[in-house]
Amino acid sequence: MAGRRQVFIRLAGCNLDCGYCDTAYEKAATCRVETKPGSAAFLELPQPLSLSTVRDLLAEWITALPGAHHSVSLTGGEPLLCAEVLSTWLPELRRQLPIHLETNGTLNMALEQVIEHIDYISMDMKLPSTADCTEQLWDRHALFLRIARLSNVSVKVVVGDATPPAEIRRVCDIITSVDPAIPLFLQPLSLPRGTIGISGSHLLGLQEVAASLLPDVRVIPQMHKLLQVL
Repeated sequence: MAGRRQVFIRLAGCNLDCGYCDTAYEKAATCRVETKPGSAAFLELPQPLSLSTVRDLLAEWITALPGAHHSVSLTGGEPLLCAEVLSTWLPELRRQLPIHLETNGTLNMALEQVIEHIDYISMDMKLPSTADCTEQLWDRHALFLRIARLSNVSVKVVVGDATPPAEIRRVCDIITSVDPAIPLFLQPLSLPRGTIGISGSHLLGLQEVAASLLPDVRVIPQMHKLLQVL
């Protein structure tokens, strides 16, 4: 949720291998847990964490900072690879905060297992120009969005200098076929050296294309990189 503070739970594993991915999502023996919200001080805890441990940590943060956190954000990797576990965990965690899912928007059957427990979805659509995936995912994204619309869903695309207007039009066509009111976020491509992989003029041009087809189009960079947190 852009501009709102969240508690992030990062899950390991992904079914895609996007060229711009900057996350080490492989499984490990331990995980990092921030000792205090926003402190950038971490504990190493053995994996897997139990539901009771996650629930207790979340309760501590809510008590320490009442009203500060909008939701629990499930991110990855791809969280829906853990759909079976999430179907058990989410009803418990949702009693503490609303649930926000960040997803690559390809695992529609997994989404069906947990959609009833999710309040918000930030769904990626992977563009051939930036993601470098081995397959084009348009049809899978369209199927996924039809299920995701049962929650409060938005769509995000990572755009770079190589992104053509035709890809943005196709994204808009998929959104329009489901619900044209679904917000579309254009995220500038972040390069490893910390710069942006798209010019301002091209970014604004892509927004103009999308805005001619959808009523709610926003440009939002990766805020955690700008703020140098997590």
